[in-house]
Amino acid sequence: MTNTAYALALHGGAGARPGRDYSREIAHMRSLVLAGGEMLARGADALTVAVETVAELEASGLYVAGRGASPNTDGDYELDACVMEAASGLAGAVAALQGFESPVRAALAVLKTTPHVLLAGEGARAFAQAQRLAPILDAAAWFTRAGRDESNRAPSTASGLSHGTVGCVVCDAAGQLAAATSTGGVFGKRPGRVGDSPIIGAGGWADQTAAVSCTGQGEFFLRTAAAAQLAFRMRFGGQDLQTAAQGVLDEICAMGGEGGLIAISADGDITLPFASAGMKRAALFTDGTVISEAF
Repeated sequence: MTNTAYALALHGGAGARPGRDYSREIAHMRSLVLAGGEMLARGADALTVAVETVAELEASGLYVAGRGASPNTDGDYELDACVMEAASGLAGAVAALQGFESPVRAALAVLKTTPHVLLAGEGARAFAQAQRLAPILDAAAWFTRAGRDESNRAPSTASGLSHGTVGCVVCDAAGQLAAATSTGGVFGKRPGRVGDSPIIGAGGWADQTAAVSCTGQGEFFLRTAAAAQLAFRMRFGGQDLQTAAQGVLDEICAMGGEGGLIAISADGDITLPFASAGMKRAALFTDGTVISEAF
């Protein structure tokens, strides 16, 4: 193993189902953290690596985001994503986006080309079209509905919000942080429902203290400002990364929710906790160690 000045982690959602074979997802996630490490070794910045990694997760169709998303109760696919980088403090997001392959690339375009943070619904769709992002030409052929097995399982909590999301957090060689999160939302959601994933501070966050991407029942992550809370626990409360992350999850569990998160600090420390049956996740640590697992 070779020590590095950079590190990254990703997740494929906290909706892993016990007894299901996730060997494809585990191999895919491992390949992505290795590819991200190669990008960082060549000098890529944290935001670029986070977005490219999440775009690959979306495009794979293996997770409940991008191609793998499930429809709402009207049969439409409304996708959400956010990105944020610590170096500039800038963020971008889209919510309830329909008709485009990569919500995370749309979120990046919001960050780079507008003075706004979040575009939603028809406005997000018109923006993505104006940016000439890749459209979905045939939804029936495009979407894989990767989470259909999970959506048929019995809800694990009283809230009954079965879910799935993808995300990536990165510390680059300059010590700068970035986060990206993308989702198809909870299964069987009402049209127009927006969870935590496109909301800066809830589903994703990056400042000079930590970068965070969350996955789980978004309503609970919204009510706790989960992603920003983790960083603020560290910045203002003096907690270390692991303690802050567990504190956030403990609060969500106390409210009856479930899920997980990935977080990375400016020194490349990584934590990958979850309070659910499983969470698909992978990481490249600063000592060169690579992990990829689902439970």
